[in-house]
Amino acid sequence: MTTLVFGHKAPDTDSAGSALIWAWYLNDVKSTAAKAVLLGTPNTEAAFALQRWGFETPEIIADVADGAPVVIVDTNNPAELPANINNADIKAIIDHHKLVGGLETSGPISITIRPLACTATIMHNLMGDNAANMTAPIKGLVLSCILSDTLEFRSPTTTDQDRALAEKLAGELDLDIPTYAAEMFAAKSDISRFSDADLLRMDSKEFTVDNVKFRVSVLETTAPAIVLDRKASLLASCATVAAEDNVDHVLLFVVDILAEEATLLIQNDTVKAVAEKSFGVPVSGDSVVLPGIMSRKKQIIPNLKV
Repeated sequence: MTTLVFGHKAPDTDSAGSALIWAWYLNDVKSTAAKAVLLGTPNTEAAFALQRWGFETPEIIADVADGAPVVIVDTNNPAELPANINNADIKAIIDHHKLVGGLETSGPISITIRPLACTATIMHNLMGDNAANMTAPIKGLVLSCILSDTLEFRSPTTTDQDRALAEKLAGELDLDIPTYAAEMFAAKSDISRFSDADLLRMDSKEFTVDNVKFRVSVLETTAPAIVLDRKASLLASCATVAAEDNVDHVLLFVVDILAEEATLLIQNDTVKAVAEKSFGVPVSGDSVVLPGIMSRKKQIIPNLKV
């Protein structure tokens, strides 16, 4: 039976890329039939990376069948996974986020969660000597995942391992990291075809803080003005998306990759209070700039207070 490999809903580069990387490893190295699939449409940067390295967009699935063998990558949060995930046959979890809990398995499994910036870096470590067998396209995906999740080493999640591996792979692929990263970030910044609701869900994770459910959305861009020009309509859409997605509030952080700061949209008094309590800043309008805030995983989620 073919093992399905997938990451979280709203696939970004690390989620989509890691699914393809591990499916390659299972198929070509471990001789285990595997197939990368997605739980949603990949964002523009992920789509660029897949096309750049010659991969077709994997099949998008809505759920998994009872007993289906699966490997989960780049998440361990049930809220980001198919509704029937606990009835699947989970074989392994490979992730770099905090342990959320809630997943159930039919037996012991392999779980690898390491404090690295990128799931693909963890996968490279797990491959051991077999990493030498990576094809150029797979190397390109690993590099893309690292540059995306580290924001070209600007993110505080970046580790020496992530940087060293990216530089090694770029050398083997004869790529200039700043040039290639700029191409990736330009693709990520192209939001012209997306609705406001799409943008609020594009790179988004659900978290509960003191019994308040949040959809925490991040838009990383080198052209924040393009997003902020739509601020009024995005603010109006937050309540609609929250109601449709059964959460209490949507938090949208527009991360300026080059300025290394985030702008949080303030659509109501609760979000205003969250911003002031979580980041220690006064809020007087419908947005607030948070200098140095780049990482949802390391700087936003751990600091959320209501």
